[in-house]
Amino acid sequence: MDALDAGAGSLLRQPKAVWATAGASVVAFMGIGLVDPILPSIAQGLDATAGQVSLLFTSYFLITAFAMLVTGWVSSRIGGRKTLLLGLAFVVVFAGLAGTSGSVAELVGFRAGWGLGNALFVSTALAVIVGAAAGGSAAAILLYESALGLGMACGPLLGALLGDASWRYPFFGTAFLMAVGFLCITVFLKEQPRPARKTSLLDPVKALGHGGLASAAASAFFYNYTFFTVLAFTPFVLDMTPYKSGAVFFAWGVLLAVFSVIVAPRLQARFGSLKVLGGSLVLLAADVLVLGYGTHTTAIVCTILSGAFIGVNNTVYTELALGVSDAPRPVASAGYNFVRWFAAAAAPYFAPRIEEWTDVHAPFVVAAVTALAGAAVVVVRRNALTRQAEELESRHATEDGVAVFVN
Repeated sequence: MDALDAGAGSLLRQPKAVWATAGASVVAFMGIGLVDPILPSIAQGLDATAGQVSLLFTSYFLITAFAMLVTGWVSSRIGGRKTLLLGLAFVVVFAGLAGTSGSVAELVGFRAGWGLGNALFVSTALAVIVGAAAGGSAAAILLYESALGLGMACGPLLGALLGDASWRYPFFGTAFLMAVGFLCITVFLKEQPRPARKTSLLDPVKALGHGGLASAAASAFFYNYTFFTVLAFTPFVLDMTPYKSGAVFFAWGVLLAVFSVIVAPRLQARFGSLKVLGGSLVLLAADVLVLGYGTHTTAIVCTILSGAFIGVNNTVYTELALGVSDAPRPVASAGYNFVRWFAAAAAPYFAPRIEEWTDVHAPFVVAAVTALAGAAVVVVRRNALTRQAEELESRHATEDGVAVFVN
């Protein structure tokens, strides 16, 4: 808690390079939820089904998962600044092209290119912010988490405001904002020192041989299926105008940000990480189950409320994966993310198809089961998840390297 308060105290006293990177990070995270309010509009505009449009998430996160094996390899060879600019360039190009799509297939393909750019940028941004920040890593990590929360909250709002006129405008808007971020980083950010050791493509996979890290990744895999069922499938269930859907997911994002940055650390300090994570996963399971079977108003309330549990889970999973492995932080977190992002790709693909095979309630039943499966992994693998955490905590606190995470 003292580290959190100290980080908050120096949060605003940062160099221009840090603000430039953090600002671009906000826009990068906005891209995740940007399409939420306009999914029905895209389906209507391109004469597509919900299952076809959901592939926008699948292609995006499938590429992101594989990119986790590449980002460390790239940044350790060309440096953080060039990796950021490369990622931003990809996003500018492919987000702009997405706005010109004439078919779902084109849009899905352009989102895949967007996902690669976003992975290159976001996976490097935290390390760059820490390297350039004033006030130590606590302030830098708090700033990064704040950027994540703000981006997740504002993405649906921007999508709604621009998407009300045309589903194409949010893509053009993102390309413009990322181009501004590209210019800011070009002007304000100097090249950061490169790691002493270059990362190989197989290092993240080898890191998963550690039982604790593999357990954290497995639990996060199940959790992410639930998370992205809410994010990618719920807009079709709510069936609201872009403005109303944007408002719902903006409120969802606000809760995510508040519970991730403020509430989660306090709960961890009082109850411990594993109890908080297990309890939050069980509550998330109950929430999505009620979401699937409740009235329309109940579905709105449960969608917003899920942001609180997701915010807590994101923070705890991040710290859990950091503390349980003796692998270098960037390598361990790349392996962890490689596993969990496959679920983010799977959920948007399977949820609408499960509805087609059964009914609208079934995707949320599956999502509730996967959340409980994530909690079960935490309980069953409790010893593996805690065995080395205490002895590594003090050493990790003094390391210069910072994990690569896309929450």
